[in-house]
Amino acid sequence: KMPQTPPFAAMFDSSSYNRNLYQTKEDNCGGLYYHDNNLLSGSLEALIQHLVPNVDYYPDRTYIFTFLLSSRLFMHPYELMARVCHLCTEQQRLREPGLDKNWTQKIAPKILQLLTEWTETFPYDFRDERMMRNLKELAQRIASGDEMYRKNVQQLLQNLIRKLAAVTQYEEVLAKIDATSTDHLMLLKTKPQSIQRDIITVCNDPYVLAQQLTHIELERLNYIGPEEFIQAFVQKDPLNNDKSCYGDRKKTRNLEAYVEWFNRLSYLVATEICMPVKKKHRARVIEYFIDVARECFNIGNFNSLMAIISGMNMSPVSRLKKTWAKVKTAKFDILEHQMDPSSNFYNYRTALRGATQRSLTAHSNREKIVIPFFSLLIKDLYFLNEGCANRLPNGHVNFEKFWELAKQVSEFMAWKQVECPFERDWKILQYLLTVPVFSDDALYLASYESESPENHIEKDRWKTLRLVSEV
Repeated sequence: KMPQTPPFAAMFDSSSYNRNLYQTKEDNCGGLYYHDNNLLSGSLEALIQHLVPNVDYYPDRTYIFTFLLSSRLFMHPYELMARVCHLCTEQQRLREPGLDKNWTQKIAPKILQLLTEWTETFPYDFRDERMMRNLKELAQRIASGDEMYRKNVQQLLQNLIRKLAAVTQYEEVLAKIDATSTDHLMLLKTKPQSIQRDIITVCNDPYVLAQQLTHIELERLNYIGPEEFIQAFVQKDPLNNDKSCYGDRKKTRNLEAYVEWFNRLSYLVATEICMPVKKKHRARVIEYFIDVARECFNIGNFNSLMAIISGMNMSPVSRLKKTWAKVKTAKFDILEHQMDPSSNFYNYRTALRGATQRSLTAHSNREKIVIPFFSLLIKDLYFLNEGCANRLPNGHVNFEKFWELAKQVSEFMAWKQVECPFERDWKILQYLLTVPVFSDDALYLASYESESPENHIEKDRWKTLRLVSEV
């Protein structure tokens, strides 16, 4: 019988993980150090052995996730996979010949379960050919024993190949979108007013726009692998001086693309506000985005909310005093208060906790949506990582630290798996993703053309920008 794995949300729900979930083997010795039944540290070799199931033992799921997540700071995933394969083969070799069939029946489902968890949770590890080769060898060994296992192995490989094909396709689409939109590089020579369409023409309902933004957010979140958070922090392992584990290439492409999306949305908001010639139109666009932001807050889409507020707080927008005088700002003040950075974003963190609670008891996908303010999530993980050493003075891996990191990343894993409940509107999505946005200089130029410079510094900058735009 296959061990059953609880869903992600339930994985880290207690203050400390339950190491007795599937365990029966006792190893307060053998290179692992426990306190009050919680694993605090261990030698790398002991931690690897603790990952590999045997006839009487299957590792706790929180252990599997935490170790697979953090081990990449000490060794490549393909090296870990090679060690796991080796340990499985060793176990088989040490069996008495007559017990072989019986042993295979007991151990095969457990090894298959471990491989299933690895391929489902960290599929991008298997974009490495060495990794795929090791997986296929081990899977082949299991499949050779029994027809049922052969089907399971086939299913596992098909699911993995499907996931990898999907991420490749997604990355190709991203590259096309980047090529289509000139992004921040809207040249001054085009004169800001030359853009014809605006957001309200494309989508006059702020609620619908908030829903389309949520589509983009959830799709981009979904493609971020949990390991990208850890790989963003990779440095040299002090016990392995000759190489940084991921020095060859940091695999954080999808995480970076998501941060770039936040920046694009901020610049898009600022562009839409600075573009109209008439003050009345600019005020209308500001009020429109305030409504979009408020709906993002209600949905639980904090990342789009923060990007919109950031765009409205950019200097070229905030200096438009005559425009802002025409805006009813009460709703905007409430949103700014919610996302106020003081006391380490206390108000936002309270709102996020509320959304998380709602998500856990939700009956519909709409109530399940939690899209965190992503830059702050990365910052929190960064400080957690910086605040503690990866290794203890005795050379042991600081497992307690990695369990804390894994706890935060697992929460993100639950959020990213939510299906977006809103209908897609391709015309609006296309506009949001590809319409050209102004660079900083183009924003300032549009802003000065709308409301004249107020002091010498602004006047000088305006002169310079006009000269550049006329060249």
